[in-house]
Amino acid sequence: MIVDDTGLRASILEDGLSEAGFDDIHVVPPRGGFVARIERLAPDVVLMDLGSPSRDTLEEMLVVSRALARPIAMFVDQSDDAMIGAAIDAGISAYVVDGLRKERVKPILDLAIRRFNAFARMQSELAEARTALAERKTIDRAKAILMNSRQLSEPDAYALLRSTAMNQGRRIVEVAEALITASDLLGGGA
Repeated sequence: MIVDDTGLRASILEDGLSEAGFDDIHVVPPRGGFVARIERLAPDVVLMDLGSPSRDTLEEMLVVSRALARPIAMFVDQSDDAMIGAAIDAGISAYVVDGLRKERVKPILDLAIRRFNAFARMQSELAEARTALAERKTIDRAKAILMNSRQLSEPDAYALLRSTAMNQGRRIVEVAEALITASDLLGGGA
């Protein structure tokens, strides 16, 4: 999808995409509900050519970026540090100043996709690490409850959690959460 406020620049992008082998190309002007239209069409990649984008346009692109989770490349005629920062905050994968030529579209598109995928991978890894840390804290709290209530060593408390999870066909963290909930209800939380 191309978001463009002038037909001339949109045609340059269309030509560059066509020459790169893309054929399902849509052009949307950045006016009147264009974010909803982009969301409806759910493009693989969004190319924006806005000349000098306003702060409002960048804020709308933040909404698009979060809603679509797709690579976005932005072409602008002029920029400053504040606009670059706003573009990065908006999730723009490639920000190109004064460089709109059809032969540059494919390499910039490739860059935007690679950068988006790398960022998405990092976000996924961060979410997994946070989940693992939260699960570890839950398991540690459940082990502490077992150690206090049953006078078990830490390895024995973990072994009890693990064997209970295996016997019930559940994950250890699920058993730990159930133990914590039961302990809290009985007033014996650790």
